[in-house]
Amino acid sequence: MRPSTRQRLRLSGGTELSFITAGEASRPAVLLLHGFPSSARTFREVVPGLSQAAYVIAPDLPGFGESDVLPAVSFAALGQAIAELLDRLGVGPRYLYLHDFGAPVGFHIAMQAPEQVLGLVVQNANAHRSGLGPPWAATMAYWSQPNADNEAAATAHLTFEGTRDQYLAGVPPEVAARIPADNWEEAWRVMCLPGRMETQRALIADYGRYVARFDAIAEYLARWQPPSLMLWGRHDAFFDLAETLSWMQALPRMEVHVFDAGHFMLETHAAAAVSLMLDFIGRFQSSPLPALASSERRRSASASSSVET
Repeated sequence: MRPSTRQRLRLSGGTELSFITAGEASRPAVLLLHGFPSSARTFREVVPGLSQAAYVIAPDLPGFGESDVLPAVSFAALGQAIAELLDRLGVGPRYLYLHDFGAPVGFHIAMQAPEQVLGLVVQNANAHRSGLGPPWAATMAYWSQPNADNEAAATAHLTFEGTRDQYLAGVPPEVAARIPADNWEEAWRVMCLPGRMETQRALIADYGRYVARFDAIAEYLARWQPPSLMLWGRHDAFFDLAETLSWMQALPRMEVHVFDAGHFMLETHAAAAVSLMLDFIGRFQSSPLPALASSERRRSASASSSVET
């Protein structure tokens, strides 16, 4: 396993982006895109294993973790910042790991350069209206009528308790007990820094513009059919489980694994995720992967699905 390195890059707009890299740059690149309210910390348990087979890049999105806040916040602006990072690192073909807020960022990058996408890893990431279940009612009301009352309702989760719920809501107690409290404590500490809460409010509003792009995303997926692996926590309280079927309909050869986990699936199933990602990446490499644990299974390139604990 290759040690990871934390670096900072001054973007062309003047703000700084913090990111982690691991592995050899000659390997296929894997861009790990985290969601709300976390950072590259989400991937701390998968970066070492992935670096056996890939050049791993895990940025803190602007306004998250150790990265600076952007002067004008939108998912397109976040996507441009990460695209600049890839350009500055000289990254060509890449796999994209999409989680939560990482999906609009990742699609911005993928649709700018679809020929550079080696594949998608989809982990509790929404790209269809089927994922917008009842918990989204207040947010959708805010998008359609952006007044003060609707904004207050749509952003009511921007509290310590709401931050904690991102990790624990809907998760069975025995699974939740495996998730360290320092995850949401650190996320809340960062959210309380200058400019961070404003970033979150802006992204909640802008997510409506991402939803408006779902038809364009559907066209991208239909045309390019990128090889795809789904890793899904079935107890996600925010993205409806019906979203998994929409992904499978859009990508009929997608490999699907559903876990006894929540929205932050990697907190409890990182080892299984690493095994599956190494296998997925290995199908498209000319050189053999490092020896894997005996419990790991080699799968064919055809679509498959499983439910795992």
